[in-house]
Amino acid sequence: MAKKKAVDAPVEKNQYIELEITGLNHEGNGVGRYEGFTIFVPRVLPGEVVDVKVIKVLKNYGVGRLVDIKEESPHRVEPECPIFKRCGGCSLQHLAYEEQLRQKRQLVIDNLERIGGLVVRDSAEDDRDGVVVHPTIGMADPRGYRNKAQVPVGEEEGGLVTGFYAPRSHELVPMESCAIQHDRNNQVVQVVREAADRLGIPAYDEEKHRGVLRHIVAKTGFATGEVMVVLVTNGDVLPHADELVDAIRKQVDSVKSIVQNINAKRTNVIFGERSKVLWGEKYIYDRIGDIQFAISARSFYQVNPVQTEKLYNKALAYADLSGTETVIDAYCGIGTISLFMARKAKQVYGVEVVPEAISDAKRNARLNGIENVKFAVGEAEKVIPWWYAQGVRADVVVVDPPRKGCDRSLLDTIVEMKPERMVYVSCNPATLARDLRVLEDGGFRTVEVQPVDMFPHTGHVECCVLLVRKI
Repeated sequence: MAKKKAVDAPVEKNQYIELEITGLNHEGNGVGRYEGFTIFVPRVLPGEVVDVKVIKVLKNYGVGRLVDIKEESPHRVEPECPIFKRCGGCSLQHLAYEEQLRQKRQLVIDNLERIGGLVVRDSAEDDRDGVVVHPTIGMADPRGYRNKAQVPVGEEEGGLVTGFYAPRSHELVPMESCAIQHDRNNQVVQVVREAADRLGIPAYDEEKHRGVLRHIVAKTGFATGEVMVVLVTNGDVLPHADELVDAIRKQVDSVKSIVQNINAKRTNVIFGERSKVLWGEKYIYDRIGDIQFAISARSFYQVNPVQTEKLYNKALAYADLSGTETVIDAYCGIGTISLFMARKAKQVYGVEVVPEAISDAKRNARLNGIENVKFAVGEAEKVIPWWYAQGVRADVVVVDPPRKGCDRSLLDTIVEMKPERMVYVSCNPATLARDLRVLEDGGFRTVEVQPVDMFPHTGHVECCVLLVRKI
């Protein structure tokens, strides 16, 4: 049954309206209000006045399609990517980079004030009580920053094509090269596509659930230059596997690992549960700072290692470790933050719900000779209360949750544990603000927030937050 239009909405579907854009949301869409009703519009910028066709009306908001720009923002630029208007990737390529950074800071401030009820100070020199939100840390060159490409494969006029999906669809938009990908990743995708096409390896057809090659995944170690190629296939059989491997080895410099991942399910999930090495090593290696990480076909690893180092250095600075502290790292993943902290702490405990991630975390600890860290598999909201009941007392708690934020029971345990300080790493300003409100009410004070641009040209922003326990 179709969703009914909100009774009090001042607009209807297919209505044309004029709209002033006042901000951006977390997806990089413009935000405007028509008679107080929120309308989201892709590819428009704050300060612009635009003509819009309303294409969707829901209970609390509507969605519009840009028809014409009547007053253009001075920060609008020509997108570098030729498929910008069709691809579902970089939603902010039409906004000058310095303004992207400013808008992301403003997005954080808006959420802290509106959802968290926090007072934001203008700067560290502002003597009022409240939170300091620093300028967003950006990149000197916001191109070529992604160390991992996951590119679907399709067929068009009898030949293989690779690209990205159009927004909210599975329409494949063919792409020759992506400006935010490392050059080596773009090379891998091109080499595999051309070789598979030449060898007659068919693309996977998700509607018919037939064909072979589903995705081409390329991973590049920025510090080491090592390359892993993962061929995601619909079943165990990969025709002409030896010829395909030979083509990759001959044409891709520094390739260290070629892996086949088997995913025979009818699913939108990229990876299947089984992988086998076709040639080379099971792992490639990379470094963030002086910590080395082993990366497998299915390992989670931050896609922008340059900005990740800046983010983790800020987390380490906020933790302010002297070597005597016990640290708990919730949602620890493959141990990236845990290992950074362990170099400065007495003991670190890390917990993560994904078993493979904890296996990687333990491996990475051994790889770096770090012994003062213990990792556990489980839900943070269950394991940390259990640790607390066993007598573990944290001086510093670090959380880096998924977009949904922290479970309330975990926040309640942290409040009860009363660590001296807390470092909250967030990828979602809205859930961050919600959780900060709980922690503030529980006896913490939010001191400062450092936004970091982990994903230039998109609407996403990462934050590192320092909280201290009120005396």
